[in-house]
Amino acid sequence: VQLQALGGGLVQTGGSLRLSCSASGRTISPYIMGWFRQAPGKERDFVAAIRWRDVSTVYADSVKGRFTISRDNAKNTVYMQMNSLKPEDTAVYYCAAQKGLRNIAVPQEYDYWGQGTQVTVSS
Repeated sequence: VQLQALGGGLVQTGGSLRLSCSASGRTISPYIMGWFRQAPGKERDFVAAIRWRDVSTVYADSVKGRFTISRDNAKNTVYMQMNSLKPEDTAVYYCAAQKGLRNIAVPQEYDYWGQGTQVTVSS
């Protein structure tokens, strides 16, 4: 599975961005798709995940109510709508895929990764 993440940028506090992650190479219907982020000097943290099959979602507490993960089956693409952005959301955002039945919040449990996309929120 090849993943390509797009949509990062510079936005002011309170603004919005939508990230996308396009998958290719094989069907991703058995997979769980996740978003992680990594700020300079910090570990890669879980943000959100969606199970492709039933569209169930999980969010980190820090983004609940502000971020929404979704998927477009026809386009093999996962989206993350980010609203009410804060300076602490500044990070490189990565999408990833795993076949499930593993801890979805642990980066090491994911099999495939896209390149990161930078999100910068100015105060």
